[in-house]
Amino acid sequence: MTRTLTILGATGSIGQSTLDLVARNPAQFEVIALSAHSDVAGLAKAARAVNARHAVIGDAALLADLRAALYGTSTSCAAGAQAIIEAAQMGADYTMCAIVGCAGLAPAMAAIAGGRTIALANKEALVSAGDLMLAAVKTSGATLLPVDSEHNAIFQCLQGQNLESVSRIILTASGGPFRTTPFAEMEQITPAQAVKHPNWSMGAKISVDSATMMNKGLELIEAAHLFPINPDRLEIIVHPQSVVHSMVEYVDGSVLAQLGAPDMRTPIAHTLAFPERMPAPVQRLDFAALARLDFEVPDEVRFPALRLAREALQAGGGSSAILNAANEVAVADFLSGRIAFPVIAQIVERTLISFSPASPASLEDVLSIDSEARARARESGEVVLA
Repeated sequence: MTRTLTILGATGSIGQSTLDLVARNPAQFEVIALSAHSDVAGLAKAARAVNARHAVIGDAALLADLRAALYGTSTSCAAGAQAIIEAAQMGADYTMCAIVGCAGLAPAMAAIAGGRTIALANKEALVSAGDLMLAAVKTSGATLLPVDSEHNAIFQCLQGQNLESVSRIILTASGGPFRTTPFAEMEQITPAQAVKHPNWSMGAKISVDSATMMNKGLELIEAAHLFPINPDRLEIIVHPQSVVHSMVEYVDGSVLAQLGAPDMRTPIAHTLAFPERMPAPVQRLDFAALARLDFEVPDEVRFPALRLAREALQAGGGSSAILNAANEVAVADFLSGRIAFPVIAQIVERTLISFSPASPASLEDVLSIDSEARARARESGEVVLA
């Protein structure tokens, strides 16, 4: 049967990998809608390639450009934040939520309300509003499938098992490009160095998050929502080869691991075909050539983001939303050259200390916390720079 799908964030790394799989299996998928923030050329190219019914550009000022780029096609066009939410409500069988940052929260919630299959690549949405998102999933009857390689790996290792039989969930981390960089040199790290991940091909923001290891901190919080065991039984281990994507240890001592090449098309293919499997054009593991798998304890002095994330998880309430918002502001400042690499974590910590809102009870509450945290993060950045 043909499966209809919508891709929110179609021009990013995850969106492009999803489109690659769709293009290789054209008879299996019909694209309802694609969205992008401001990449008109990329969005138009993708819409033409898969004959999408609808294309949405987030920047409302670019609507005329999008219409011009798609002139002569049957693809309808729209623009603006509300138009992206409306695209998420078009009833696709499968929606890939791959908009980076908290900006993807409202569209993800709109897609969940439809009660279909939601592939979640936007970890920031779940970090900021985990309880609300999972409550919405329960209400709508939607199927929520994790796309992050670590959470997809855990999901696969838990298939047919009961969480009560789990003793530990172990998320693996590559350690990023600065795993062995002398601490004294961290101040000199450039954006160009930070976005050059040793194993994965990813967007700029997530690459910086990987370099600070905030990405793993966010994933720790994400795992706590997706797989609700005692947070003390959620562990992080550095695995430089990025071959073991995560592990689940059971009470009888068995440890199940999901392995594969570091290529996001594997977890994406898992969600696209779920509960079946589909071919993915990824490199196959050659265990003889690989020869060894290394593991080490993460250095929380070098990478304080891990400590901050665990503290936010333990604090609860709006702390995770503050953590995420402050990190988004700080990463943007680093990428623009305004702050040094170590200052990212300093801004996040200052923002967490300065703000203790009540637990959010609605999407509006989360967005309010997010907005205030961003303002405080900008203030913290000015203090650090002063």
